[in-house]
Amino acid sequence: MDCIPFSQLTPDRILEAVESAGFSPDGRLLALNSFENRVYRIGVGDSVNIVAKFYRAGRWTTEQILEEHQFIHELSDTQIPIISPIKNHAGDTLFLATGFHFSLWPMQPGRTPDLENPKILERIGQLLGRIHAIGAIRPFKTRLTLKTDNYGHDCVSWLIQHHFIPDELISAYTAITHTLLLQIGTIFQRHADIKPLRLHGDCHPGNLLATESGGLYLVDFDDCLMGPAIQDLWMFLSGDEQTRTQQLQSLIKGYQIFHDFNPCETALIEPLRTLRIIHYDAWLARRWDDPAFPINFPWFNTQRYWQDQILTLREQAALLNEPPLSL
Repeated sequence: MDCIPFSQLTPDRILEAVESAGFSPDGRLLALNSFENRVYRIGVGDSVNIVAKFYRAGRWTTEQILEEHQFIHELSDTQIPIISPIKNHAGDTLFLATGFHFSLWPMQPGRTPDLENPKILERIGQLLGRIHAIGAIRPFKTRLTLKTDNYGHDCVSWLIQHHFIPDELISAYTAITHTLLLQIGTIFQRHADIKPLRLHGDCHPGNLLATESGGLYLVDFDDCLMGPAIQDLWMFLSGDEQTRTQQLQSLIKGYQIFHDFNPCETALIEPLRTLRIIHYDAWLARRWDDPAFPINFPWFNTQRYWQDQILTLREQAALLNEPPLSL
């Protein structure tokens, strides 16, 4: 599919698309915070709201989006608290209108949970353990697998080939990323016995909702992929080593009620953090033609930004040589 600019998603076309999927919007429409896709809260009468998610053209294939939806419904069928795409009368969850694939979701209010509370971390661990127990049953067929190549080498090559690194910093950036990716490749090879499973993939606190009734919901499986279990855990860790160790222990205490955790995976935390830094830079660069990105990320692609990134990556090189968190 050719990449179509999101500017073509006018309010009329958005409402017409929702109507074409079998729903009756009442005209209420509010854009929600999203950069990768475009997401809108749509009123459908009697104060009921649904969420319409329009996928960035050309990012995922139809098969990859449907496999995401299938995974979510597989989880939902076991009563795991996640938000599932709405099916129409024919059982479809993915629709096409105005050149965009889109899906519809229930509106779920919520807030970021209190991550300083060990009991909340245990509950998050339980939720992720349940998800991973299902995720380990079978692999994805079309979704990505998290590797050093696609989350590291390919990103560095793209940034350099498309001239995002300032000329005077290319040598330093190339040298540090080369060193890091060699280190990460060695660490991954050392732990090659760790089996990948189906994951959320982008499991940060912003994708976890705490409801007024005390429930926890995991949302936005747009980046679901195959990878090590720790990928869905490490982004809930922050602070000094002692604090992060305590946080991880709380997460694993809940996690292991539902799924075994291999303690060797803690050695992958800093490699995965490093790959996320590199991948994030490439994600921003690949979206730079989208007018929303220069407006919302004005600090990106400046001399100062890349100087700071090189320093951050050098710090990561040191962290890769540190002993992993101990359980």
